[in-house]
Amino acid sequence: MQALKLSAGNEDEIIRQSISVLQDGGIVAYPTDTLYGLGAKYDNEQTLKRLYDIKNRPDEKAIPIIIGDPEQISLLAKPVSKAAADLISRFWPGPLTLILHAIEGLNRFIVAGSRIAVRVPGESFALRLVRAAGFPITATSANISGKPPARNSGMAIDYFGAALDLVVDGGESSITLPSTIVDVTGKCPVVLREGAIKASMLFP
Repeated sequence: MQALKLSAGNEDEIIRQSISVLQDGGIVAYPTDTLYGLGAKYDNEQTLKRLYDIKNRPDEKAIPIIIGDPEQISLLAKPVSKAAADLISRFWPGPLTLILHAIEGLNRFIVAGSRIAVRVPGESFALRLVRAAGFPITATSANISGKPPARNSGMAIDYFGAALDLVVDGGESSITLPSTIVDVTGKCPVVLREGAIKASMLFP
């Protein structure tokens, strides 16, 4: 396991190394706009299975995904509803995860039934990483299932140690709430988890 301290002067190189690890089937712990996440390439089944195993994640809980731009939704989900498009226009990039109708053929570890969880993260290392990568990346919280999400690289290392291939140390998370999750697959949006964005902001 390699740990890299993030700074303004070395971010481009750390992004390059992170993408190389992801393309080679590795797992990267990295800072997002909320807490720390665990990244794997979205279509690498072997790595996704390893990610499930190290987190002790229940099989029925699909791994959420980040993308760099709303246009990449088509890689993962069917055309979105008007309500979803409105939320995207107002809150992406940002800490809002949307549950969408998944396209056919996606890996079983990122789809629950026929649905997939997607977001464009807010201004952060995570956003710059996924934009540079050009492919969707997992953004499951850096924790063992049932334990508090990692707020810094030290917590991620304590949880997973050598099971991680790369740890990006971006310091302490400035936001200690996870993303808000909204299911937009039905007739009316449903808030499944209120996090960094309050429900009153979503639907004033």
